Amino acid sequence: MRLRAYVGPAMAAIVASMAAYLVAQLIALAIPQVLESIVDGPLADGDRAAVVPLSLLVLALGAGEAAMFALRRWLVIGPTTRVEARMRDALYAKLQDLPVSFHDRWPSGQLLSRAVSDLGLIRRWLAFGLVLLVMNLVVIVVGAAILISMSWMLGLIYLACSIPLWIVGYRFEGRYSEVSRRSQDQSGDLATAVEESVHGIRVLKAFGRGKHALTSFRARAEELRSTEIEKARLDASIWVWILVVPAVALAVCLVLGVVLASQGELTVGQLVAFFATAAVLAWPIESIGFLLAFSLDARTATDRYFDIMDTENEVTDPGQPVRVERPRGELAFRDVRFRYQDSPERFGDLLDGIELVLEPGETMALVGLTGSGKTTMTALATRLYDVTAGSVELDGVDVRALSREELRRHIAMAFEDATLFSASVRDNVLLGRPELTGDAASDPAVAAEAERVLEEALRIAQAGFAYGLPDGVDTKVGEEGMSLSGGQRQRLALARAVAADPAVLVLDDPLSALDVATEANVEAELRTVLASTTALIVAHRPSTVMLADRVALLEDGRITAVGTHSELLRESEHYRFVISSLEDEQRRVRADASDLIEDELTAPVETKEAIR
Repeated sequence: MRLRAYVGPAMAAIVASMAAYLVAQLIALAIPQVLESIVDGPLADGDRAAVVPLSLLVLALGAGEAAMFALRRWLVIGPTTRVEARMRDALYAKLQDLPVSFHDRWPSGQLLSRAVSDLGLIRRWLAFGLVLLVMNLVVIVVGAAILISMSWMLGLIYLACSIPLWIVGYRFEGRYSEVSRRSQDQSGDLATAVEESVHGIRVLKAFGRGKHALTSFRARAEELRSTEIEKARLDASIWVWILVVPAVALAVCLVLGVVLASQGELTVGQLVAFFATAAVLAWPIESIGFLLAFSLDARTATDRYFDIMDTENEVTDPGQPVRVERPRGELAFRDVRFRYQDSPERFGDLLDGIELVLEPGETMALVGLTGSGKTTMTALATRLYDVTAGSVELDGVDVRALSREELRRHIAMAFEDATLFSASVRDNVLLGRPELTGDAASDPAVAAEAERVLEEALRIAQAGFAYGLPDGVDTKVGEEGMSLSGGQRQRLALARAVAADPAVLVLDDPLSALDVATEANVEAELRTVLASTTALIVAHRPSTVMLADRVALLEDGRITAVGTHSELLRESEHYRFVISSLEDEQRRVRADASDLIEDELTAPVETKEAIR
């Protein structure tokens, strides 16, 4: 019933398919009546000529039955695939709409299994399982009425033997539902394991942990296999009853039918027609177990689908969004408090009363020890998460009063963990400028502007290497940009943020993977952008701090000091400790790089290869 919203447009086709199947089965039930006429008529009278037209009638009925079966499939296949497409589109839209906190909790394999295997199962059930389940029940009722009309005694015996099937089916449903849900959840876990291994293949190979990953995968696969065997056993248990009970019923009816025919209460033709009708009903009866299991699997898949669709989105657009036509770029954190949903109550807020104001055009560096909440604080600006209390304001307007689309048009982010999409460099960099891509790019003026923005963004991010790729900026960078180095991915991610031309730029340590020389060049170019753009930069290097007009020190979830770099060095002991820690780390990285170069210059050839 929950599928009605999606199935509605296809309901007419499903009903028509049911009608075609019912006609096919009614034709099949009519054939025994013709056989009765043949046996009790021409065959009993020895009139061979009269057999021919009746035989041709049987042939015509058989052809009609086949045509109805073909029509049933033709009617339902197209509409049900469109139902699957609508459901998949709705699921994808929901996943895009749900906040980051949802994706933090849900493994991607579970989402993938719902979007692919579960929806495929629902589509097959709508096109096949639902039609046959409903119509086979109708056919069984009609066939039972025909059997009773032929011989009430034989018909009632045949029906009485079906009672154990309903009892077994009722018990089967409860047990099978639980195992089916477990199987589909384990399938999602297995998909997650595969995805993690594929994405982490470099790490697994680098540490020689391929066998460990395989062992873990085998354990999950064996767990799923055991559950599937349990499903098969439950399925087999009901099939025993479905096959044995009708066979016993037919045997009893055969013995009694022969007795009745010998006593003249039934003609031979009626007896033949009775068993021919029972033969037609054999498939509908036998299919009940399979279709019941199929329906339970589909119900489980539907439950899993609505696990996602019923998830309440806590980061939503307001009913009447406020518009900021020309943002000045003032970004303010007013008594901001935040804690993650799964954080235990015994722990306090990660951010505990943040007070910070970035003036329009100001560059603010955010520094603090690891785990102090710097990245979380930057994520609140674009509502990747919503504050627990307090507010984040853009030009005096609470960001929750803006639509998310408008907010993220005014505030752009570049993350330390740079993620690129399996698309061209051009598409990745211009991701935040939809007006310059797609069909709009066919306009020469728009195309020229797109090229200008692309070239400027790549220049600022020192990502000119993109022009040297095989197809230049139209080169497809591969899944998650893994065909590029970490530094190249970071520079393209920075170019993407710059190209968005936001009023506020939020940079979460976007230069961590760059070498010293490239970092210096990027910083020099960034100064031209930051001169007119408000920027909040999470700094993990002293050189990044130098880009800022002011520095904010984050300590124990609070901003404990704000000022210029020199002021904080003079006034804050904790700031001096943080900066010295950053300098020590930077010196260590440079020393390691220098040692590696020196070793390579002085080592034998075979050692150089090992170093490389």
